[in-house]
Amino acid sequence: MPTYVIAEKCDGCKGQDKTACMYICPNDLMVLDKERMKAYNRNPWYCWECLCCGKICPQQAIELRGYADFVPLGASCTPLRGSEDIMWTIKFRDGEIKRFKFPIRTTPEGSAQPDGGYGVGADDINSLNLFTEPASLGTEVPSIKK
Repeated sequence: MPTYVIAEKCDGCKGQDKTACMYICPNDLMVLDKERMKAYNRNPWYCWECLCCGKICPQQAIELRGYADFVPLGASCTPLRGSEDIMWTIKFRDGEIKRFKFPIRTTPEGSAQPDGGYGVGADDINSLNLFTEPASLGTEVPSIKK
């Protein structure tokens, strides 16, 4: 089930040109109806169910289905994003409520290394090994020998 906007809760991110859900959606599905100032999913069939829009919505106006690995069938799932973490509220069919808190990131902002800590030289991008499959080049992919 794709995400959808609860119109009663959505405030269009207080009249800005681009809402938070529009900014974060990797498939550009979330759009703002400028007459009503409400966001909506323009094509639910193309929704990847990545849950990014639900996590970033400041009004908790996006309804989403939790994945079966943490939300059983029939339960509702509501994320609440803070500055350091996301609080997931799960409401089960029998009315029981559980909350889980997860950090947004594990490293300080701005500390991620673009090369992942692996030394990459400027000439590596021009290497023939990146041109095509190693077999067609007559080379061998480096691997750990036992």
